[in-house]
Amino acid sequence: MITRHATQVDSTVRAVLKDVLGLSETRVARFDDGTPLFGALPELDSMAVAGVLTEIEDRLGIVIEDDEVDGDMLATFGALARFARGKVQD
Repeated sequence: MITRHATQVDSTVRAVLKDVLGLSETRVARFDDGTPLFGALPELDSMAVAGVLTEIEDRLGIVIEDDEVDGDMLATFGALARFARGKVQD
């Protein structure tokens, strides 16, 4: 079950992807848990990852440690959203 908290975090992650990567609202709205991100979105290259993660930190009031960043957490929208939800709950 997705809680209101989880929905808010997911919405924030969508907004960050839209704003930082310059994606359309319509495109980001279609993202589901299985939507591939890193390696599949040309806009999300290694340079953009830092901007996305920094913006997620700022908007959610969390800290993402360097050793937490890996290909798995950036593989899909669902993986990134789950990671962010877990950090907010910490």
